[in-house]
Amino acid sequence: MIAKIHSMIPCGFDARLVEVEGDMNRGLPTFNIVGMANKTINEAKERVRSALVNSGFSFPDKKVTINLAPAELQKDGAYLDLPIALSILLLSGQIINQDVSDKVFVGELSLNGELRPVKGIINIVETAKKAGFKEIYIPHKNLLQASLVSNVSIYGVQSIQELYLALKGQTELNNTANSDILNSEKHNEDQNGPFLDYILGQQLAKRAIEIAIAGHHNLLISGPPGAGKTLLAKTAANLLPDLTADEMITITKIYSIAGLSNDDIIRRRPYRAPHHTASATSLIGGASGPGEISLAHKGILFLDEIPEFPRSVLEALRQPLEDKVITISRANQKTTYPADFMMIATMNPCPCGYLGDPTHECKCSEAQIQNYNKKLSGPLFDRIDMNLTVERVDNQALRKVIKNKNTEHNVVKNTITGAILRQKARYGRDGVYNGSLSSFQVSQLLKLDSGAETLLANASEKLNLSARAYFKTIKVAQTIADLECSDTISPKHLAEALTYRKR
Repeated sequence: MIAKIHSMIPCGFDARLVEVEGDMNRGLPTFNIVGMANKTINEAKERVRSALVNSGFSFPDKKVTINLAPAELQKDGAYLDLPIALSILLLSGQIINQDVSDKVFVGELSLNGELRPVKGIINIVETAKKAGFKEIYIPHKNLLQASLVSNVSIYGVQSIQELYLALKGQTELNNTANSDILNSEKHNEDQNGPFLDYILGQQLAKRAIEIAIAGHHNLLISGPPGAGKTLLAKTAANLLPDLTADEMITITKIYSIAGLSNDDIIRRRPYRAPHHTASATSLIGGASGPGEISLAHKGILFLDEIPEFPRSVLEALRQPLEDKVITISRANQKTTYPADFMMIATMNPCPCGYLGDPTHECKCSEAQIQNYNKKLSGPLFDRIDMNLTVERVDNQALRKVIKNKNTEHNVVKNTITGAILRQKARYGRDGVYNGSLSSFQVSQLLKLDSGAETLLANASEKLNLSARAYFKTIKVAQTIADLECSDTISPKHLAEALTYRKR
């Protein structure tokens, strides 16, 4: 008799179907697993044996062989513990084929038979649904995340003993169709700041943050230490709009693959701030999963003191900043992760930070300043939509008492929301911002009046704008127009946008 159980394993940003085949013959009692299984899966032999015995099932005293098909697919992780255990129960006659046919089973077993959550559960459920399976059995702690996938029956299992009773019709499992698990969870998280009202002075920087968030533009803030650059970036995170349903699924999926969230739903836009010692692999991702740029998808990637990052790491950002995805190619696998993030970066004007500061003397040599600025290459700088310089706020102004907390912040956030709604109406769907338009879309969808056309032509020649900078200026100007509820880009909108093209 050959037993067959269907399962799934994550594979990049998707998943692959795995058929767990079992065979039992006479001979010395052995338990073998074949089919390109790594060490984690080979260790499943002891986990499965202990889980079955400790749950009250018998383990056959025969030669048991488990094959994981397709054989050429490398299998990794503990996803197949549960289907391997069910295959043995089927071989030994403790369950019958009708109990498990046309169903998908995924889960890691503990030694006492309980199921532990696994990574990438949304990938697994989505792929099983596309393959035509109607019932999917997963660890109970993965049920909340899996509930984001609709029109399929997903059952949360706490132990293999509970699953056995459910398959025999003696008990009922929690599932996304009959449980109120979503209603019992808190959907909104309180924002604890910082808010725009907490930033004293820096009106130009606040305006730049407003424009950047509204149009999803990349922003570089330069200034001396203590000018509030990092605080501005943190404040920007609290101005981000709420996630749409599709964005919530995608971001939760990314975090689940990365192993950062297996039992909860990501409900707020991400804010990622990697240290400047981060490697290129940790930033863009690799064989182990998505990197920081994907974890910042639909949110903010904050690079504090960007010249301190190795140049090779920064250059790795050029392609995802342009394409909004990152493709990682390895010898036997090519994986594409989403990477539609908004980059906010900060830097000092020089290594010591006080170049041009009237109250501090700069101690850097000309060569040090040039080498410092060379860390940010021309092609990378060209991909930054907005660039501004901030000055330190006078210490006496910092003692100002904030009377109406969150008033300015709420006004700006409402203005941003209005600008985003205008973009949604213009482009016909959620998630498309001015900053993500291609040059062709800019030419087709955005309108400049005659005065703005003339100003742009003159500025382009005098500032020697590249083609990319030319279109980025138009996109920033359109966001400014959207904030003012204007359908057409006027000279004043374009003039403000041009102030952010300085280096």
